[in-house]
Amino acid sequence: MDELIRKENPIIWCPGCGLYSIFSQIITNLKKLNMKDVVAISGIGCAGRSSGYFNLDSVNTLHGRAIPIAEGMKRANNKLNVFVFSGEGDLLGIGLNHLIHCARRNPNIKVFCADNQVYGMTGGQASPTTKKGEITKTTPRGMEFYPIDIQKILMANKSYFYARTTPSNLKHLSFCIEEAFKHQGFSFVDIRFA
Repeated sequence: MDELIRKENPIIWCPGCGLYSIFSQIITNLKKLNMKDVVAISGIGCAGRSSGYFNLDSVNTLHGRAIPIAEGMKRANNKLNVFVFSGEGDLLGIGLNHLIHCARRNPNIKVFCADNQVYGMTGGQASPTTKKGEITKTTPRGMEFYPIDIQKILMANKSYFYARTTPSNLKHLSFCIEEAFKHQGFSFVDIRFA
């Protein structure tokens, strides 16, 4: 497993963060499935750091652009095993339009969305999935809007894989990641921290 972790880049996520579990289970499943020609794509935010932690070909993209880069890579070379590891701010905020249309086209890419319901790297502002009434730095009186329900949006099309899990249940997290990697077509794993 160690050969899939880049040694020269120390992992600097906050102690106890669920990103460690997600990162570990992605690596575990890449090894278990003996996947070759793997490319990791990440966006901006805490999860976006992952592209520098994987000892794989990887790209860290502009905010909200992980999905089109991943789809473009897959379309350019269909033999690649392409996955995205990013957060809900990146994927469900600025990148939501890309996500919806990529899912509709159903390319064989895998998306792992680390959803902690805030923009954590920049201080805890409200994100697209912050719960109604939640107090954050940008919603001191409580979030006035309902969160995006990506499950309902994505499940409108039954041809691709969707799963919801949590980093605190390693067995279920690993199962969802493995099933996403095995699925032939678009896969989205919604990994909720709370």
